[in-house]
Amino acid sequence: MTTTPYDGTTAPEADWDTAPGLLDGAMKLTLGPRDCDLAYWITSVAQGTLRDRGESGHHKDAGVPNFLRAPGPLREALVLEFGFRGLSEEIATRLLGHYVTIAPGVPEMEFYATQLLDEARHARVFRNHLVELGMSEATLLADIEEMSADYRRRVLQPVEDFTLDIVRDQGDFIGGVAVFAIVIEGVLAPAAELSERKWTPLSPATGEISRGTAIDEIRHLTVASTILKEHLERHPEARDRVLEIIQAGARMWDVVPDREFVIHREELFQQGMAEHADKVGDYEIWPGVRMIDTTPDQRYDMAEHWTDEMARTRLAYMGLPPDVLGIQGTSA
Repeated sequence: MTTTPYDGTTAPEADWDTAPGLLDGAMKLTLGPRDCDLAYWITSVAQGTLRDRGESGHHKDAGVPNFLRAPGPLREALVLEFGFRGLSEEIATRLLGHYVTIAPGVPEMEFYATQLLDEARHARVFRNHLVELGMSEATLLADIEEMSADYRRRVLQPVEDFTLDIVRDQGDFIGGVAVFAIVIEGVLAPAAELSERKWTPLSPATGEISRGTAIDEIRHLTVASTILKEHLERHPEARDRVLEIIQAGARMWDVVPDREFVIHREELFQQGMAEHADKVGDYEIWPGVRMIDTTPDQRYDMAEHWTDEMARTRLAYMGLPPDVLGIQGTSA
């Protein structure tokens, strides 16, 4: 892994044109809370990543195509995806307030304060994109609440309760970092990578929104990994506790029915993609594989493979065994 020195200008990993993809960045970059302090966020994120994209998450020249505003399975897939992601990010924002409160030092406090802002921005741009797709701004929050009620109860609520128990009720900052970095974002980040790849050839605006959030997620994952790594080096006695939390989180994901909701969206996407095959063309969703030739299950399985690959790399960086999440020690 390489460390990128920060010189006060837009850092390469936060620059819109030079930032790596989420998977490459999360697996190859090393960043710590002192690298990504408040000054870094103001300069490299607010004035760097978000330059010309601060309000909507995409450049004004990156539009929403008319076919995505028309009723149909493709629009429905995007409404469900961004509606659910917007709600997830709102919950993440509220959870992160507890991290700021119990952060052990100023660097950690500043970093999690900036991540709180990142997640709040993500929730906002996902919601507002639904308005760009034609949903009513006046009833947007109520509409999202209605469409996501089952998802919130069956998928998000267990994750929220698990996190609150550790970070709010137990006041365990390092345990909370493990939950967010490995259990929550470590599982959801590859799905975000898939989202960016899926929508980029279909909608410039949607692709840019996903690109911007992915750049942020690189920072969240890498800084949290460094916090954990350095803590375990200073306090090796904490290793069993961290492993226990990670394993409990993995067991939680084993019973949370997230696949049910993702596959439903992917099936809608599949129908819509077939209707607009001319717009997808020969676009490759990953090297050597045309998106038009993939199935919902193949895309979901690839996201799971990315999850394992990323987790394996980050756990090794922290000095933790990859089998803690039930994955093998070598690449598939």
